[in-house]
Amino acid sequence: MLKQRVVTALVLLGLLLPALCATNPWPFMGLTVVLIAAGAWEWGRLNAMPSWAVWAGAVICLVACAVAEQMGWVQRTPPLVWLIAGATWVLLGAWMLQRGVSGWGLWPRSVRWVAGLVLLTLAWVAMAQAHQRGVNFLLSVLVLVWAADVFAYFCGKALGGRWIKTKLAASISPGKSWEGVFGGMLGVLVVAFIWAEVDRRWALSNLSFYSLLFAKGWFVALPALLFMSAMSVVGDLVESLVKRSAGMKDSSGLLPGHGGVLDRVDALLPTLPLAMMLVFWI
Repeated sequence: MLKQRVVTALVLLGLLLPALCATNPWPFMGLTVVLIAAGAWEWGRLNAMPSWAVWAGAVICLVACAVAEQMGWVQRTPPLVWLIAGATWVLLGAWMLQRGVSGWGLWPRSVRWVAGLVLLTLAWVAMAQAHQRGVNFLLSVLVLVWAADVFAYFCGKALGGRWIKTKLAASISPGKSWEGVFGGMLGVLVVAFIWAEVDRRWALSNLSFYSLLFAKGWFVALPALLFMSAMSVVGDLVESLVKRSAGMKDSSGLLPGHGGVLDRVDALLPTLPLAMMLVFWI
């Protein structure tokens, strides 16, 4: 299993890093749209769609991303779109976590399927647009999610259940604790401060997400970063909830040793659109 994880990670890095750093944005957009289409395929399976619809979902997602690019949304999306996407994630995430695993199955299957395709498409548009703002900006958003996850894991392992006995979401993801969430938030703040300081000292023209927030002051940056950290947890929990409802451990086996595409990008699905929302509206 460890060997599979390492090999898969190296292959993905070997594909993504050159595309990420290329002067032409098309290699990155092309590679990521394939990954999003794979996520759409997994989404159809998680919602028990017929075989033809599972594949159709991947095609629909590809076409929707292409249409968004042709409309110029990769360069500049109407700010209202990001506001609606952000509100949808906050409200839908809160509703799903409050209702639990059983509540998800009460939704009509077609509604669940279409909603997922829309959110996957918006996540790709946000990623492509973040990339066009600059590698520094996109990486800062990606690292925010990774920092929240890594710090949450180690704080959860060390302190989980010692201070707060109530589990974060016992019926959805028993391993997650409130101590892990707070540790993840602390980790995000540390990373954000260091990254913004590096931007300042090196006088980078392509500012990170953190620098753009700190430019508005701590009273804006602090709640925004805590909010983003919390929403990365929501994205993770929402995907875990859907998998439990489907009776599946992983979204697929497309990434040997890592599960599926959705297993790797679940926390990015809400945070990428929310990052673009904060940039445009704050």
